[in-house]
Amino acid sequence: MSMVGAMRIPARSVLCRAARTLVSAENALLAAAFALAVGLPLAEMLLRTTLGVGIRGVGTLVQHLTLALGMFGAAVAAREQRLLAVALASLLAGRTAAVARCASGVVAAVVAALLAFAAADFVAIERASGNTLTYGIPVWVAELPLPAGFALISARLVWHAAPTLAARAGVALIAAVAVGLLRGAEIDPGLMLVPALIVLGAAALLGAPIFAVLGGAGLFLLLVQGVPAAAAAVNHYSLVVNPSLPAIPMFTLAGYLLAESGAPQRLVAVFDSLFGRLRGGAAIVTIVACTFFTCFTGASGVTILALGGLVMPLLVGAGYSNKNALGLVTGAGLPGVLLMPALPLILYAIVARVGIEDMFLGGALPALLMLAIVLAWGVARQPAIRGMRARFDARRAHAALLAAKWELSLPLVPIVSLASGLATPVEAAALTAAYAFFITSVMHRDLKFRTELPRVVAECGLMVGGILLILGVALGLTNYLVDAQVPDRLVGWVTGTIDSPIVFLLALNLLLLAAGCVMDIFTAIVVLAPLVTPIGLAYGVHPVHLGIVFLANLELGYLTPPVGMNLFFASYRFNRPVMEVFRSVAPLFFALAVGLLIITYVPWLSTGLISLTQ
Repeated sequence: MSMVGAMRIPARSVLCRAARTLVSAENALLAAAFALAVGLPLAEMLLRTTLGVGIRGVGTLVQHLTLALGMFGAAVAAREQRLLAVALASLLAGRTAAVARCASGVVAAVVAALLAFAAADFVAIERASGNTLTYGIPVWVAELPLPAGFALISARLVWHAAPTLAARAGVALIAAVAVGLLRGAEIDPGLMLVPALIVLGAAALLGAPIFAVLGGAGLFLLLVQGVPAAAAAVNHYSLVVNPSLPAIPMFTLAGYLLAESGAPQRLVAVFDSLFGRLRGGAAIVTIVACTFFTCFTGASGVTILALGGLVMPLLVGAGYSNKNALGLVTGAGLPGVLLMPALPLILYAIVARVGIEDMFLGGALPALLMLAIVLAWGVARQPAIRGMRARFDARRAHAALLAAKWELSLPLVPIVSLASGLATPVEAAALTAAYAFFITSVMHRDLKFRTELPRVVAECGLMVGGILLILGVALGLTNYLVDAQVPDRLVGWVTGTIDSPIVFLLALNLLLLAAGCVMDIFTAIVVLAPLVTPIGLAYGVHPVHLGIVFLANLELGYLTPPVGMNLFFASYRFNRPVMEVFRSVAPLFFALAVGLLIITYVPWLSTGLISLTQ
């Protein structure tokens, strides 16, 4: 072996160790940020209820911790190549896929770098102002995760755009030249806008992350208006530090802790002991367990990964065909999207400026309707079983309930704390996350504190960071649309074209179903909700009813090709082609579409509980 070859192995080993150290440090940093974000509201609630005092500026501190969580989580998503993107790129293969990955990676890295520079300009302005948060903490220090996060995301997009060091160096050079030209050259933004939007659209089709497409479009549109690039960072900052936003990562963390622990096995055992002997009992077990998990994770795709391996054999063993079992597992968790404290409910409330508690109440009855439809479909699909069914085993049911008592009581935590007035929504979310940690790491010891907990927190942060990244950068695009009076023009055009609210709601259903075919639910909320909300108000549609119709449509988007996320999760989990998964779930899709029409044209389902509480 030559001296060069002999030295290469240790050098590579050092790089590998350094990479592992960086990953561990990032995961630990994310876990620490989560711990502070959860701990501060809990301490505030405890001090307020016992001593009548509080922590000065606790809300502001938690909001800025959420900013850090979002950027750290997005950086982890970039590290793991898990930033949300249009799924059409997954259809490419071979050299075409490599070229598409490189081209889209360059565009996304350039946008992320431009956003990093914009954020750095914003931080510099804040530093010059000398403003402080609380306890003398400078505001600019709390804002540092913005430029640092975008810079790290840009570097990782470059790294993943090519397979070799030489190719990555070439990608980095191209990206650096593009950033230099866009920041330094005297180019008329008006002339640059159309080519930039075309490039961004092409990059989206080739697999560029959605945040880069929305953020790039918003950035260029602001420049056309003569607004400094730093305004994009101002928009991102102002939205991510929204007072209600910390509830999103906390409720999601509770769901991820449950999903990664032994809770799925314990809950499936409970529901199986109670319903397994009934006709369609396996379907009931599957649907109830999946709905339970989805309302906490906010993502029924995560539920497929967490529970699929448990409930699929249960369904097949109960006599379900592989096709029906696959369809049921793929769609069983969808009703949970409308049940508190699901992430889409909170996100829509923030974007559309509707009360979170009202959205929680508004989603309850529509969720039960969708749950009843899925249950009826699942029970009807089980073939008749000859012979005697097993008798109910009270001893087995008691043992299962005893083992899962902590998990079963989890939904009561946010409900009781909110209904009693003991906690605000953010504090209720923190209490729920802490209770889930207590269950999984203290009572059952499913998750080891030093090894498994940071991994689970990183997985949760990855998802939350990817969503908050899209939410923040999309505000620039939304603000441009508002400044350009696009919503007002849409209201005028739609109301001038469609006279009846009934026809409007039907047209809205068709629009949102089409959007669900090409956009994930989180992107659709951020982009479409600000446009749809004023139109619904013009027709006298209750804001909560409009929101539930909006989410129920996008709920079906999880099951529609080409980007229905559940189709891809089920395809990955069970190693089946995506179109086979869709054919399996298609009958359930049409059954849920009937439920969607009922939700649309019976507004009391969405507003009845709200009227009863007022």
